[in-house]
Amino acid sequence: VQLQASGGGLVQVGGSLRLSCATSGLTFSGYDMAWFRQAPGKEREFVTAIRQNGGSTSLVDSVKGRFTISRDNAKNTVYLQMNSLKHEDTAVYYCAAGRTITSTRSTPWGYSYWGQGTLVTVSS
Repeated sequence: VQLQASGGGLVQVGGSLRLSCATSGLTFSGYDMAWFRQAPGKEREFVTAIRQNGGSTSLVDSVKGRFTISRDNAKNTVYLQMNSLKHEDTAVYYCAAGRTITSTRSTPWGYSYWGQGTLVTVSS
């Protein structure tokens, strides 16, 4: 199983980025997908998740109204559209795949497979 995250980079405050996570080796449509992030010196933090069929999503409060997760089951890819970026969004962003239940969907323990991470740096 491989998850390949891409799309990170340097962006100014208020700017936008779109992250992608291409997967292989798993039945993509059978997995919930999520994005986590880890800032320097901090623990890994849940950002957002999307159910197998894309019918339900969840977002951490700090990104509501700015970030959107989506998936294309035909392309085995999950996306994270990030708008109105702030300094505090600077982190390595990781995609993850898992067969989650409600209690684990926003925790790292709910996910079996992880991408390598892509760095997002927001500067002024």
